[in-house]
Amino acid sequence: MIAWSIFIPACFALNCAPGPNNMLAFSNGARLGLVRAMAGGLGRMPAFAILILITIVGLGAVLAASATAFTIIKFIGAAYLVYVGIQFWRKARALAAAQSEESAVKLLMRRDFLIAISNPKAIAVFTAFFPQFITASAPAWSQLAAMGGVFLLLEVVAVLLYVVAGVLLGKVLKSGRVFVHLNRLVGGVLIASGASMALSRH
Repeated sequence: MIAWSIFIPACFALNCAPGPNNMLAFSNGARLGLVRAMAGGLGRMPAFAILILITIVGLGAVLAASATAFTIIKFIGAAYLVYVGIQFWRKARALAAAQSEESAVKLLMRRDFLIAISNPKAIAVFTAFFPQFITASAPAWSQLAAMGGVFLLLEVVAVLLYVVAGVLLGKVLKSGRVFVHLNRLVGGVLIASGASMALSRH
């Protein structure tokens, strides 16, 4: 049986790590409010579900073993993160004004999905983290599926926490200049994340 009392807090710590998706949720919460930011943040769920499924069927191990495939996907993901970061930096003022073409829920969800799905390290995390909690008393695939489901539920909670934090910041800080700096901060984080991904050896 899975040691849920250990798995859940450890997993939630991963969910709440201030990565690119969570920083995006925070920024969207500050700019756009609870409903649109939360809807946009859910765009990562199908991506993580796909990556968890890949892990369950064992392709995560294949990807980890193929240095070429991992490197190609890593650079694609890094390039996309840098691209989005540059867009946040260049359009900081327009985003602060929450222009409709930049705040449509469909666009927010697509951006969140692409950031999540283009990071091969997510597969590495699932492949390395989930097996630590597998026991020999039950089929591995059913345990992985259960842990994947819990991960997704906790991810929704993490999105909500970051969005609410952003909304609260948005209510306290009304200055348009503050939002410009916030967007540039998020852009900088995304660019740094992309650069870190590209330069990492694993």
